[in-house]
Amino acid sequence: MSEHITEQNAAQESLEESEISPEQLAEKVIRYHVYMSLGVGLVPIPFIDFVGVTGIQLTLLKKLAKIYDTPFSRDMVKNIIGVLIGGAFPASLSPRVAASFAKTIPGIGQSLGAVGGASVSGASTYAVGKVFNRHFAEGGTFLSFDPDNAREFYEAMFREGKKVVTDIKKKKNNEADTV
Repeated sequence: MSEHITEQNAAQESLEESEISPEQLAEKVIRYHVYMSLGVGLVPIPFIDFVGVTGIQLTLLKKLAKIYDTPFSRDMVKNIIGVLIGGAFPASLSPRVAASFAKTIPGIGQSLGAVGGASVSGASTYAVGKVFNRHFAEGGTFLSFDPDNAREFYEAMFREGKKVVTDIKKKKNNEADTV
C-alpha cells in the first residue's frame, strides 16, 4: 500500500509541475480520495470506517488547501467536516451510521454494511471535496467557510457522488469481466 501512496505522491507532484489548472488537479485529487474511501468503507469492523473516512477527508482537504494555497488547521477542519456532514445528516450521515451499525450483525450484516458503507463513504468524500474545491476556487478559506451556506450544495454533490461511485463500481466490474 505504501508503494501505491508513493506513486500517487509522485503523480501529484508531476501534475503540479505541469500546466494543469488548480481545478483540474483538484478533480484528480478528489477522485483519488473517493477510491480510498471506497476501500475503507469495505472494512467489516463497525465504526472503524468512520475513523478511516474522516482521516481520508482530512487528507483530501489538506491537499486541496495546498493546491489553492490556503492555510490548513487539522482541528478546525475536523470541526468543519463534522458541522457540514452533521448538518446534512439525512442526506449523508444517516446512511453511514446505518451501514456501519449493520456491520455489528454477524454474517449478512457485515457483508451488507461493508458494501453499503463503501458507497456512502465514497459519495460523502466526493461531496466534501466538491464543496471545498468550489469554495477555494472562489477565493474562500477555511476561516470564511459557512457550512449553512454550503449544505444545499453538499447534498447535491452527495447525490452526484452516489452516481459517481456507481459508475466506478460498474467500470471495475466491466474490467473484472474482461480478465
